[in-house]
Amino acid sequence: MRCDILVVGAGILGLSSAYHLKAENPEKRVVVIERLRGPGEGNTAKSEAVFRDAFTSETNRALASSTIKFFKHLEEEGYNLRLAFTGYLWLLSEEQFNRVRDAVREMERDGVRLRTYQRDELEEMIPDLVTRFEGDEEAELMGLPPIDIGLFAYNCGCLRAEALVKCYESMFLKLGGEIHYKVEAKRLLLGAMEELGIPGEPHVWQEPLVKGVETDKGVIEAETTVVATGAWAGRLLEPIGFDPCMRPKKRQIFVLSDEKLNKLFNIEGFNQYRVLPFTILPKSRLFLKVEPYERSVWVGCSDEIGRAFALEDDPQPELEYYKDDIYPILMKYLPCFRDLRPVNMWAGQYAVNSFDGNPIVESIPGLIYVGAASGSGIMKSDALGRIVAALYAGREEAELYDGSRFRVSDLSIEKRRIERERFVI
Repeated sequence: MRCDILVVGAGILGLSSAYHLKAENPEKRVVVIERLRGPGEGNTAKSEAVFRDAFTSETNRALASSTIKFFKHLEEEGYNLRLAFTGYLWLLSEEQFNRVRDAVREMERDGVRLRTYQRDELEEMIPDLVTRFEGDEEAELMGLPPIDIGLFAYNCGCLRAEALVKCYESMFLKLGGEIHYKVEAKRLLLGAMEELGIPGEPHVWQEPLVKGVETDKGVIEAETTVVATGAWAGRLLEPIGFDPCMRPKKRQIFVLSDEKLNKLFNIEGFNQYRVLPFTILPKSRLFLKVEPYERSVWVGCSDEIGRAFALEDDPQPELEYYKDDIYPILMKYLPCFRDLRPVNMWAGQYAVNSFDGNPIVESIPGLIYVGAASGSGIMKSDALGRIVAALYAGREEAELYDGSRFRVSDLSIEKRRIERERFVI
């Protein structure tokens, strides 16, 4: 097969990139290949599928805000993404809040919609919430901080990851794009910019060029190959000497559903759905996602130290991790979870950029790499697709959905320019 643009990976970043590349280049043959059976069946489907614009970094905010606006546009166009602006709620001790107070003020100055709640307000709004642990030896042993303040961000929420990738798939196919599922990329094909027909090309004195991909179904030659394989990017890029600046790390989600949790679906004041917002507890970065449509609660934890960087083709959830690590914290802050066990669970992998946590869009002759989104692929997906298309076209700036301009090289490796995110809890 020959094509103009070959996109490897039909996750959210691959399909967003393919859609915007085809939209800008209708005369080009744009082909997507994916080793799995359908769109977004890898780590996209295993994510929390949440989004927010509460960042101090202009880069983070630009990528996320414009993408969120595009999500709204898709819903208005009739694509049912199950978009729900339930908000984000950080539950913090006074000490934790004081550490980020300046960052909160900075976000408010920049137009991020935030509100703080005091402890008594939180106790009234979330009747099951425990904010103090005086005399609780177990809580003291675990070092559970009290809850003094709630920080709520409005322009945040969740969607259905499957619906989003199917939306991009549909829009791409309507433009005449091609997708081939169950086709696995084995290796990138290297050649020379000016081939001389000498065995062993490219030699070190020749300018290398990525010419396409060898798959389990044969060779696909392409003028430009886009690698958007998430946690698996290293398998294609490292053998040709390209450093993806990404390391995979397993993340797990546990789903609970029980009548005891009904009180989390009957909360006034935060959002129109009357559900608990996406909530981050003050210990161990443990989070809860109350799914407003399925009436289930997703629970997870961003465990850093102690969780190895490792690539797994089929990562499995660890029930013991829920029982021994997550559950003891969860049921202390929210006793309605006492004696509950998951009804479903799964594991995926973050493609972690360990030096600044932001996505990378980089190119070498014949290749564009988009990845290392560090768990924010969905919330920045549309902006990244537009940046990939701008890079392919040779433009210095990409125009994002909201009309803002974004310098393409800011997400590169060589000319990177990313502000440090100051709202880190």
